[in-house]
Amino acid sequence: MKTEKGYVSFILHAHLPFIHHPESEDYLEEEWLFEAISETYIPLLLNFKKLEEEKVDFRITMSLTPPLLSMLDNKLLQKRYIKYLKKHIELCEKEVIRTSYDEKLNSLSKYYLDRYSNDLHVFKDIYNCNLINAFKYFQDIGVLEIITCGATHGYFPILYVNEKTVKAQIAVGVQTYEKYFGKKPRGIWLPECGYVPESDKYLKEFGIEYIITESHGILYADPTPLYGTFAPIVSPEGVIAFGRDIESSKQVWSSVCGYPGDFNYREFYRDIGYDADYEYIKPYIAKNGVRVNTGIKYNRITSKDGDYKDLYNVQWAKDSAEMQAGHFLDSRVNQINDLTSVMDIPPIVVCPYDAELYGHWWYEGPYWLYTLFKKIYYDDCNFKLITPGEYIDKFPCIQLSSPCRSSWGAKGYSEVWLNGLNDYAHRHLHEAGDKMCELANLFPNAKGIKKRALNQCARELLLAQSSDWLFIITHGTMVDYAKKRIKDHIGRFNKLYAQIKLNTIDEEYLKSINKQDCIFPNIDYMIYY
Repeated sequence: MKTEKGYVSFILHAHLPFIHHPESEDYLEEEWLFEAISETYIPLLLNFKKLEEEKVDFRITMSLTPPLLSMLDNKLLQKRYIKYLKKHIELCEKEVIRTSYDEKLNSLSKYYLDRYSNDLHVFKDIYNCNLINAFKYFQDIGVLEIITCGATHGYFPILYVNEKTVKAQIAVGVQTYEKYFGKKPRGIWLPECGYVPESDKYLKEFGIEYIITESHGILYADPTPLYGTFAPIVSPEGVIAFGRDIESSKQVWSSVCGYPGDFNYREFYRDIGYDADYEYIKPYIAKNGVRVNTGIKYNRITSKDGDYKDLYNVQWAKDSAEMQAGHFLDSRVNQINDLTSVMDIPPIVVCPYDAELYGHWWYEGPYWLYTLFKKIYYDDCNFKLITPGEYIDKFPCIQLSSPCRSSWGAKGYSEVWLNGLNDYAHRHLHEAGDKMCELANLFPNAKGIKKRALNQCARELLLAQSSDWLFIITHGTMVDYAKKRIKDHIGRFNKLYAQIKLNTIDEEYLKSINKQDCIFPNIDYMIYY
């Protein structure tokens, strides 16, 4: 039995904004969920299952955010995902015929046919369309620690000008977690790792023990932590903070020097949605005729320069993943050895990433994790995998220090979510937050249609607050959609606000927006009281 000198904690943040359009199937943004299921969530689950079957003891932590849980639980979206898969299987079958002239290309087309066919089988027949229970199973057997997030990923360092809006984000995040997992979450992934000390009292109020912060949230804490990011700190309010390790993050995140840039890996930006003959691919792209990704990608990265991309080779990609898993393991062994020479407690190396990096952006990521976890279990290394909750239980004596205001956005603070491109939105978000508190105070005991309207106001406010819309506007992708979502939710909120104040609630209007914005069915507007 190996004696561990330290610990490594993998934390994957699984999140997508709530996108639900029962009125139309023309919204491409809905496919973000379907891509993530096929490329990230199902591959992760299948690799967890392989590890379990091979009796490999592993540990991993995942945040499953309330919007993602709400979408995974949505019957309409489940049906549309099955339809999405069947359409992809049909295209793959055509590709098997079309590529018969080239043995290597044909082999890849058959590979994709198998992948999408297996996704359909796994989703329908094994998981019965319920991926939440699939993740819950691994939590129940003790290898996965699931944590929560803000209700709609609202960005605390800006929302806190009205602290009740931060309280509501936390309260609904915890309530949603309890609904699906039957207990309170121990930890929370702060949306965008955005930390402000004003949120601590609400985190404690709703039973949150620990948070994940960006590196400088710990490194610039007051007083300066003795062990940097290699041990958690606890704030004066009693919230424990784990900081991201810089070295291990760079090895995985960086497209320049990180693993995902390996030339043997699948090229994300080449897809038959753009490469195939237009008339041939037209039934499988956007309904308005715009070329989009289909998920069928035949090329590997090959090189950083030039347009030429060699064909993807599945085995070569696996070979690279296995080699890099070994490199990551060796790097952590050396890191732990160095740390234990200067620390009098076992260090923890915290490795937080967006879950969608694994599989969606870095296609081989789930296999890399599987290989790494096996190596950690079988090889003679000096550390073990651990969850933050387990680390706290083992080492409850933690340094008191106040984390600094921070986020994991570019430049480390709030510029991504508050800049000249998106600053117009914040006035409306803050005004709506103040109005929501006003409504809760004016009508504390509402019943019937008024209560339903007040609850819908709370939903619209939360949906408008999603940090995703601000992020999208900053980065210039799908900007029109992001702006539309802010405008629509604020518009619906203000219309309902006026109707509630005037006691002229339009029941048909209320029903129509509730059908579309049906997140958090058990919400209670009094969280804003």
